[in-house]
Amino acid sequence: MSISYAGAARILSGRDPVIARLYEQVGAPRLRPPLASHFDALVRAVVYQQLAGPAAAAIHGRLLERLGGRVEPDRLLQLSGAQLRSVGLSATKAASLRDLASKVLDGTVVLGGGGLDRADDEEVVARLSSVRGIGKWTAEMFLMLQLRRLDVWPTGDLGVRRGYGLAWSVPRPSARELDPLGDSYRPYRSVVAWYCWRAVELYARDNRGAESAVTR
Repeated sequence: MSISYAGAARILSGRDPVIARLYEQVGAPRLRPPLASHFDALVRAVVYQQLAGPAAAAIHGRLLERLGGRVEPDRLLQLSGAQLRSVGLSATKAASLRDLASKVLDGTVVLGGGGLDRADDEEVVARLSSVRGIGKWTAEMFLMLQLRRLDVWPTGDLGVRRGYGLAWSVPRPSARELDPLGDSYRPYRSVVAWYCWRAVELYARDNRGAESAVTR
């Protein structure tokens, strides 16, 4: 029987006092619903990279309007780089979206037919990282939020590292230091990452950057 994020949170709260405290304070993980298509989800992820939630949402909304509400590879490629930049995208992100659309259309990156759904986490990261501008972090967010994988441990995410330090009352770990700290939470490290984001909101004197655009 598959375990949900909420079920995994209950399991972890029963064996770790820090998770139990966070669970008591904020409840079970709440994630936005997966988008209708994997392509749509990746477009959103690229748009939201390194932006605060409101700014990213505004740009994403203008892009959706420009696409007529249909986020499809062929429609996106009909837009020039200048048209993509006109909605607020940087030149780098516009190029990334065009590369993603091209690779989906030529079969370099297969999103449909259950291809990514059946692939293991490492394979998903490798496939998506072949796209210009999509690195490990974006692929990990896709795994967590779109595919609902439970054992993703995004050690490169500053919010996760900051939240871990605050919640467990230790100096903020580096990505290398955080990696083994997640081992005891396998196979539910995605849940721990979610609680690390919430810990920044709860415990940081300055919660700048705490609200993650990808988790709200």
